[in-house]
Amino acid sequence: MTVATRPLPGPPRPYSFPAFKRTALAGGARLLVAEVAKLPIVSVTVVIAAGAESDPAGKEGLAQLTARAMVEGTSSSSALALAGRIEKLGGVIDSDAGWDSARINLTCLSKHLEESLDVLGEILTSPSFPENELDRLRDERLAEIEQIRSEPRGLAEEAFTEFVYTAGERYALPPGGTRESVSALSRQDVAHHHAGLYSPGNASIVIAGDVSLGDAARMIDRAMSGWTGATRKRAYVSAAPAPAGPRALLVEKGGAAQSELRIGHAGIPRSHPDYFPFSIMNAALGGVFSSRINLNLREKHGYTYGAHSIIDWRKAAGPFVVSTAVGTDVTADAAREVLGELERIREEEISTDELSLVVSYLQGVFPIRYESTAAIAGALANLVTYDLPEDYYDTYRDRVGAVTTADALRAAREHIRPEALRMVVVGEASLLDKLEQMQFGPIDVRNET
Repeated sequence: MTVATRPLPGPPRPYSFPAFKRTALAGGARLLVAEVAKLPIVSVTVVIAAGAESDPAGKEGLAQLTARAMVEGTSSSSALALAGRIEKLGGVIDSDAGWDSARINLTCLSKHLEESLDVLGEILTSPSFPENELDRLRDERLAEIEQIRSEPRGLAEEAFTEFVYTAGERYALPPGGTRESVSALSRQDVAHHHAGLYSPGNASIVIAGDVSLGDAARMIDRAMSGWTGATRKRAYVSAAPAPAGPRALLVEKGGAAQSELRIGHAGIPRSHPDYFPFSIMNAALGGVFSSRINLNLREKHGYTYGAHSIIDWRKAAGPFVVSTAVGTDVTADAAREVLGELERIREEEISTDELSLVVSYLQGVFPIRYESTAAIAGALANLVTYDLPEDYYDTYRDRVGAVTTADALRAAREHIRPEALRMVVVGEASLLDKLEQMQFGPIDVRNET
């Protein structure tokens, strides 16, 4: 019998990330422009250093509410009027805040860029934060919270982050805030947050599309001439992990058809020098379909339709987590297999075949991620947010290819810490006995029925 072997991947096709230029604008904001003239489209992203990490204690969700409210009305235009003006120009605009920045995104035809920037300038210089729009946005977030808490998957995600970080840390709570914190947010809170952080000195504007640096700077300086405000140095979020020592949490959810399982701990910051070795190691562990964890739980044991591991890259150390959903009767067995794979990735180097597979995958999908002007602008926004080097995207594939099996092993040994692991299970109360038999560590129990 002839056994087929997987063909070796060929060399990655040549690719160059679009060249970009920088300049300082008259008001103090920084401008990055990648001139991409293949289509008459331009994407603009305004990056403000005002992400969820800037939320004051007790006002979690303020950054997100403020960012979303930016496009909901100005001193001279209602939300409906703003949307109508952008639609007439064939554009789209939205705003939101993640952990590390708030962003306003605009995409339009290049022939309408100047008029579209006028709308964007009005949004940046004179947002009005109407009470009725804030009430709607607040209600939408509260409804989202209730939806998340009603589903085992969402419940597991929030319970895990809360369990991984020390109580009271910003990272222990969702970026959009909790039911209690969001309900208490006022228009005064939003206006104060905006006044303190939404200034040109805290902003970068990135543009990708059919426009030159000079033309873009001229249009923005004119459209945003009224944008002022003092630059306030923000304090970075405190993200202390939970005290060391393996510990489990069982969230009892009566009637759950299966268990949601999460195992992990606080990871490493985006700026860590082991970003590439950790990324390669994680891809082999649980980041691609043929990863160890997925092949083990799905293909070998048939416990699940899919299992994966990720690290949520942030300025501070975001969570590293293995996630899956399994049948109630195999929950403890699946957890043992995950723990075994975490130990194995620390004990032995990944094979050269595993390394080749994940490297070729990461190198191959890289160009596909940046086929649109919006995607290119988003990449440049990340470059600004995380202070990445100028040549980051040009050297990305080379740096991925430079990681060795020894590098991946070192990253696993240094950054996967068995003594810090936390396990969260959302499922039937009857799971407690089997989890105790694992002798993983102390078990906390919470009822969410």
